[in-house]
Amino acid sequence: MPQNASLTSGFVGSRRAVGALNAVVLATALTFVGIASAQTCTNRGDLDEIYCDQNKDLLADLPSDPSKRKNPSTILMSYTPQEDAQAYERLWQPYVDHMSQCTGKKTRFFQVHSPAATVEAIRSGRITLSTLSSGDTPFAVNIAGAQPFAIRGDAKGPTGYRLVVIVKKASPYKTLKDLAGKRVAHAAPSSNSGNLAPRALFPAEGLVPDKDYKVLYSGKHDSSIAGVQSGDYDAAAIADDVLDRMVQRGIVKPDELRIIYRSKPFPNGSMVMAHDLVPELQKKLADCTMSFKFTPDLIKAFQGADRFWPLNYQKDFELVRKVAEASGESFNRAAYDKRMAREAEAAKSQSAQGGKK
Repeated sequence: MPQNASLTSGFVGSRRAVGALNAVVLATALTFVGIASAQTCTNRGDLDEIYCDQNKDLLADLPSDPSKRKNPSTILMSYTPQEDAQAYERLWQPYVDHMSQCTGKKTRFFQVHSPAATVEAIRSGRITLSTLSSGDTPFAVNIAGAQPFAIRGDAKGPTGYRLVVIVKKASPYKTLKDLAGKRVAHAAPSSNSGNLAPRALFPAEGLVPDKDYKVLYSGKHDSSIAGVQSGDYDAAAIADDVLDRMVQRGIVKPDELRIIYRSKPFPNGSMVMAHDLVPELQKKLADCTMSFKFTPDLIKAFQGADRFWPLNYQKDFELVRKVAEASGESFNRAAYDKRMAREAEAAKSQSAQGGKK
């Protein structure tokens, strides 16, 4: 027995040695693969390290290896939850039905509960299509390889929205300067009109966020609006199209609030698709999206927009990127990680405040 045990021990030891050697060889091989991959990508910009942008259009390139291109049997479509997620799932159901019929693939709505969750779902390949806010679009492009390809519009072309600052109608505030030291709500750290644009544009009006007032994150535009209604906030920076929709739905009365600031128009968000779909499916998704005619409910919800128009991310989102830059923000991985931490802290703070009421 001792001899057998010794033989067994020697065999196991030899097997472990071989396994260890194989692990070293594998690790070395993977290192060289990573180096080779990095060397073959001569331009990446702000894209995450797993993507490449050889044609310098600011978007992740299609995988060069055909075996890594996807052609899913089921298309999952999502809507960034800026407002009532269930209400907008119902609104977008006709689009889901249209895509199913037009593409010949089963299409379903995939509900997410935060912009960050949408970005992660695109990156992991769980969803194929999603609408995104203008502030979330660049993060999805850089972190998840999302391909913005469509934007809402009407017969004249793409439509946009403006950053507005609202106060109660009976309040004494007339200009942004009047909000110094007051309770001013921003929507979320990644929101364009609800955070980045105010940080970039307010200083020229004599009001500097986090200096002249402490930024209070509400979580969403509709929460900011409700907070001004209830008196939790003295003012809020929001997207005017969200306010219009809440007025249309009877949640806000037209004479209840007052606007004291309006910005120049921004793109109203985007429809994006995953970057690694086979070209035939990419074209089919784009063509089917452009052929979709908005239902009366969608037209009402989006202030007259009745169709999708083609979107050029490099050109159409230039203002959004410039606003982020002017506000000291960027859309790279480091900024995304900081954003995730801020949103987690904001959610924690909001939950704590809710528990006190």
